[in-house]
Amino acid sequence: MSTTLLTFYAYAMIIVFMALIMTKRMSVLTALVLVPILFGVLGGFGPKLGPMMLHGIKALAPTGVMLTFAILYFGIMIDAGLFDPVVRLVVRLVHGDPVKIVVGTAALALFVSLDGDGSSTYLICTTAMLPLYTRLKMDRLVLASVIMQAGGVMNILPWGGPTARAAAALKLDMSQVFPPLVPGMIVGVAWVLFVAWLLGRRERKRLGVLSESKLGDIHASMDESGNSDDASIRRPKLVWVNMVLTVTLLVALIMGLLPLPVLFLIAFAVALVINYPSLEQQKAAEFFCAGLVLAIPALSRKRAVTSV
Repeated sequence: MSTTLLTFYAYAMIIVFMALIMTKRMSVLTALVLVPILFGVLGGFGPKLGPMMLHGIKALAPTGVMLTFAILYFGIMIDAGLFDPVVRLVVRLVHGDPVKIVVGTAALALFVSLDGDGSSTYLICTTAMLPLYTRLKMDRLVLASVIMQAGGVMNILPWGGPTARAAAALKLDMSQVFPPLVPGMIVGVAWVLFVAWLLGRRERKRLGVLSESKLGDIHASMDESGNSDDASIRRPKLVWVNMVLTVTLLVALIMGLLPLPVLFLIAFAVALVINYPSLEQQKAAEFFCAGLVLAIPALSRKRAVTSV
């Protein structure tokens, strides 16, 4: 088969896959399985599909394990409340100044995006910052824009998805792919903060700065809304332990002490034992973390763990 025809089949496969997903004719998992098989048969690879699929599974297995256990690990950290002190600190430091609020939103989004999961970044950042944007009548498009920019930069992390797929496609080790991207990420982070500063200045010019009395009312309402029914799965006393574990994991990842899938697998097991020592809690967390990987809503998993 010519390269041109093969390229045509590749693009057509992506278009068909996206059409099926967007029109809700198939689930993502089903389409990922059936659409490539269909185009493989159309391309004349029918007799070779079995060996080709096994080769693909073997090649992508380490990447899949890394992504899976990265999601599981940071899911445990989010449930345990690792990011809660950062959220409270950012909210307290902004002092009703739109510039500080927007830059604080960017900093919070950059930090939370360490988990590589865009959905959790939106959930945490929106929950923390939306009350401020609403009370100050700030443009909520600014909130969405800043979070999107931060997530786009941090998604380059090895467990974020695109970098892992690139490494798998190029058949390279992650230690060969990721380090050259770090300078670009640093520049990207600086740009996100700069754009946030510009957007914040525009909002300050339009709205001014919120008074301390009104700001206190906002903090009180946010503290009340934070007392949700998932308090039993929070581990506020273990925040520093979880922080040390996460920093150790990131240092080990950068230094390449062990393969990335192995590091995340070990970190997940350690985090689970530290934060949920009882067998019943571990079983519930493992079951619903598996549901998270299969795209079951995070809220259902949290409520179920709470009921243990």
